[in-house]
Amino acid sequence: MRADKIYLVGFMGAGKTTLAAALGARLRWRVDDLDAVIERREGARVSEIFATQGEASFRTAEHAALRALLPVRHTVIATGGGAFASAANRALINEDGASFWLDVSFDRVASRLRADDGRRPLAADLGAMERLFQARLPSYQQARVRLDAEHATTDALVQHVVDWLGGQEASSPSP
Repeated sequence: MRADKIYLVGFMGAGKTTLAAALGARLRWRVDDLDAVIERREGARVSEIFATQGEASFRTAEHAALRALLPVRHTVIATGGGAFASAANRALINEDGASFWLDVSFDRVASRLRADDGRRPLAADLGAMERLFQARLPSYQQARVRLDAEHATTDALVQHVVDWLGGQEASSPSP
């Protein structure tokens, strides 16, 4: 496992994008949000891809975007909530870098997503979302490191990751 790339995994609303930005700033590494990469590559929003092409097409685009990011080093990648649920994606991620699971309760996720603006197609039905949350937990548990994102501040999570990396802050900053 390489320690020059960080993948943040966990359910939608767990705080992956927020933590990625904070880690990128602290480490002076590049930051990529996988959903944003997909949107740029596909020329459409995630919600549009789901609505017009279906989830299977989105998952294919997601895997292709992950593969496209493989050569990039010294980066923090905030994955989408379902990316790590795929065995193929999990294998890519765990071979390519360090995976960190942002572990939060379903109640916390639900409270964060109540104000969702429709960007998350799988968050429309609370009952279905809770079933999806439970179904994905075994996948998330296969991440290299579990972060208790339920009770820790973003700063504390950043410090935990930096400590895990062995303090190698900014070992090779991106341009």
